[in-house]
Amino acid sequence: MAFIMITVLIDMVSIGLIIPVLPLVVGTFTSSPTEQAWWYGVVTITFGIANFFASPVLGALSDAHGRRPVLLLGFSGLALSFIVTGLATALWMLIAVRVFSGAMQANAAVASAYVADISAPEERARRFGMLGAMFGIGFILGPATGGLLGAIDVHLPFFVAGALAVLNWLYGWFVLPESLPPEKRQPFAWKRVHPFAALSGLSRLEGVGPLLWVVALASLAQFTLHTSWVLYTHFKFNWGPAEVGWSLFTVGAISAVVQGWLLKHMLARFSSRTLATVGLTASALTYLGFGLATEGWMMYAVIVVGGILGGGAQAAIQGLISNAAKAHEQGATAGSVASLNSLMAVLAPMVATPLLGLVSHLKATDVLMGLPFFFCAALQAVGASVAYRFFRRRAAHEAAPSA
Repeated sequence: MAFIMITVLIDMVSIGLIIPVLPLVVGTFTSSPTEQAWWYGVVTITFGIANFFASPVLGALSDAHGRRPVLLLGFSGLALSFIVTGLATALWMLIAVRVFSGAMQANAAVASAYVADISAPEERARRFGMLGAMFGIGFILGPATGGLLGAIDVHLPFFVAGALAVLNWLYGWFVLPESLPPEKRQPFAWKRVHPFAALSGLSRLEGVGPLLWVVALASLAQFTLHTSWVLYTHFKFNWGPAEVGWSLFTVGAISAVVQGWLLKHMLARFSSRTLATVGLTASALTYLGFGLATEGWMMYAVIVVGGILGGGAQAAIQGLISNAAKAHEQGATAGSVASLNSLMAVLAPMVATPLLGLVSHLKATDVLMGLPFFFCAALQAVGASVAYRFFRRRAAHEAAPSA
């Protein structure tokens, strides 16, 4: 577990470095806030489309050949994409390299499969929480550093991120052990890795079908937030790379504390189903709080309260889905979930970009400025409702035999 946690930490630091500056790099090729928002949406969509088609392929390859070689492939692809992005001199170059980066980046899905390989079913929710804590720490170190570096030069974080990806490749090559023994591997088959076929297989996992709607809605809300955050806070609070970096630092710090320490205590006291339902409801209120905030400090208050109350939902749902999959299907299952998330990453900019365009000309005091986050709150509220009804039906079904 320690090996994969270090791998994910380095990976997330490198990815987090570019978050505060990517929209600003897009802005260097555009002439207005509306045009910047539109082209940033295009860059995000192309990344998501590539990731949607590639994730189930890479997940299935990890089932066939092991997790380690696929992780190494992802690290090398990330390193190349970061460096080329930093060198981009035209918008088409930026779009092309994001397509390549999206196709290569299945590291999170393969890391989840790695954790499933080495964990008993009853340990998976807690260990997915530990993995989430590494994501959180990566978001402590990455965006804050990226914001500070971006204040010097908006291209500098990309070169630092590329160097970290190379470091991760070296760590993976010399240190990271393989988690999937040969006897548990499954031959690669193209018919199983078509993204829509992969999603269909995911829907047939016993007892978790409706949770896919919950994952999709929560993911669409989260990616809409990701797409909107940098430009929204710039439009409303006039934040630059440094301010965005510190806000994401706070997100990462709360995530690390909740998933790395608090989650294990919550799982000892409450069921995964309860944590998922409460967490989804709290997340809906968090998005509403972001949209209603009138001062920059309020965003930090919402991050802290919302992160504590809603931080356990993702790990709980991920554990339930993983436990429904067989041992030799963990890579494909994780890849399919990643593909579902990538599909939402494609849809999110199609929603977020028009919403940002609608509010970009409004006064900062106009309540309609929060429109992107009000949309996220509605999505998360529907997801919480679906989860609550699903868990209630499951509890009634499980109680019926004993009755």
